[in-house]
Amino acid sequence: MLKISTNKYKSLENLSDETGIISALAIDQRGSLKKMIANASSKDVGDEGIIDFKKLISQELTPYASSILLDPEYGIPASKLRDKHAGLLLAYEKTGYDASESGRLPDLLEEWSGKRLKDAGVDAVKFLLYYDVDEDEQINEFKHVYMERVGSECIAEDVPFFLEILTYDANNDDVKGSEYAKVKPHKVIEAMKEFSKPQYNVDVLKVEVPVNMNYVEGFSNEEPVYTREEARQYYKEQSEATHLPFIFLSAGVTAQVFQDTLKFAHESGSTFNGVLCGRATWKDGVELFASQGEEAGREWLRTQGKKNIQDLNMVVKETAIPWYEKVKEQK
Repeated sequence: MLKISTNKYKSLENLSDETGIISALAIDQRGSLKKMIANASSKDVGDEGIIDFKKLISQELTPYASSILLDPEYGIPASKLRDKHAGLLLAYEKTGYDASESGRLPDLLEEWSGKRLKDAGVDAVKFLLYYDVDEDEQINEFKHVYMERVGSECIAEDVPFFLEILTYDANNDDVKGSEYAKVKPHKVIEAMKEFSKPQYNVDVLKVEVPVNMNYVEGFSNEEPVYTREEARQYYKEQSEATHLPFIFLSAGVTAQVFQDTLKFAHESGSTFNGVLCGRATWKDGVELFASQGEEAGREWLRTQGKKNIQDLNMVVKETAIPWYEKVKEQK
């Protein structure tokens, strides 16, 4: 059982629904969102286009989300337009990584600190870490120290620390292929074990599901890597790997695939505590916004975007368990 301060406990309540389940909306994308908008637009929309799209998402979809994840670089205006009942997470990492160096090393936003994020009104600080448990020890030790530093800042400011882990294989760039699918359970589960250690002061893990569902028997036309029973076992092992609350990221799959994945996780005995879902909810609205303008984008969000998030919420309520079953307030 994780013990946290009263302030952190209240922050988690702000970020979740009335039943203690996190149904959060993610739109902290920066570089990838720029590309999505640029590819769909005939003119240069610049930074204003990204800021405006985030504002639209916040206005139209936070009434149906327990909280929203934004970035300080483009998302502060959107944070002010969110529904009054929606909690706020802000990203603390720079977007992407330096591909000219090995190790996908983490880097903090230089103009921000844990204190400044708290002053901006956050209920939690989020940091995204690329991690390969089997990579060079010196690289991983750098990452361990870095996460200790972020965790210490969050302790000092008394705000929850949400750590998002994206796993990879330093020797194989094809994370969507069958070879990576074979090692993915090991990569995801061991990363969760590492960052559940107390020195990191993580409060909630934001993680991938432990298998690539495209390679689960019966889930797609791909040659299976796992039987259904093997996949179920990996979901159980993932839950057993941590005492912390953990939530699933959508990893850009379609809304339907993500919903089917959550149902399979639940049937497998996963004890996940909600989702922080981005592109699966809103990515199809980007093209309309970029090519036809704000009102076209808004109309899509009010119809299909709303349906996507409401459908997801129904599945999450049926499949996730409350985080307070894993967390105790330290009075």
